[in-house]
Amino acid sequence: MIKRFWDHASIEPVAEGWGIALDGRPVRIPGGELLVVPNLALAQAIAAEWQTAGGGKGGETAFDALPLTRIAGTGLARIAPNPEPVVQELARYGGSDLLCYRAAEPPRLAARQAAAWQPWLDWAAERHGARLRVTTGVSHVVQPAEALAALAARVAVHPPLALAALGVAVPALGSLVLGLALAEGILDAAAALALATLDEAFQEESWGSDEEALARRRRIGQDIADAAHLLETLRA
Repeated sequence: MIKRFWDHASIEPVAEGWGIALDGRPVRIPGGELLVVPNLALAQAIAAEWQTAGGGKGGETAFDALPLTRIAGTGLARIAPNPEPVVQELARYGGSDLLCYRAAEPPRLAARQAAAWQPWLDWAAERHGARLRVTTGVSHVVQPAEALAALAARVAVHPPLALAALGVAVPALGSLVLGLALAEGILDAAAALALATLDEAFQEESWGSDEEALARRRRIGQDIADAAHLLETLRA
């Protein structure tokens, strides 16, 4: 928990972009460097979460209540010095993308998956030259090397803060394709969550909802929303 010691969170222009200050004291990332983000929109969003954290001076808040700070800090402290390992880790999701694994039965589920998921695989093929293969069941399908290379190249163009956001969104979605669509702003967080949890929603139509499953979906949905928020501010 963090004890709130500040009254006011503000933003300050610095040489590299924008910093965030708490009663004039700059926020720092692990390692001691200043938390500096590249644009005004993201700085304002981070300052806003610090302003509401804990409800007021003397209150307490968890670091989980500062998701943009956490993601940005990861990007600056862990990814920026050497992005390549994260690029490769994210790119590997292309080899087992959720959208490529379809149900054989029941036919209604198979049809729903095809209708909802295939347009995004088509988008990846047309937009990024990554034509991924589809299979049924759980048997692993080997994806074309050129498609995986195209996806890796697309991941690599993202700056460290965007990579940090993708590092949250892509595992939550189980799909690199959906993560890239989220990063490009052509898919929003709610729609991405619905696509990623299509199978669960289908099962609930027949068997009803389960509180544990709903709680898990809420957690995943919040992770995706936080990542999408940061990606949106980077595009502003």
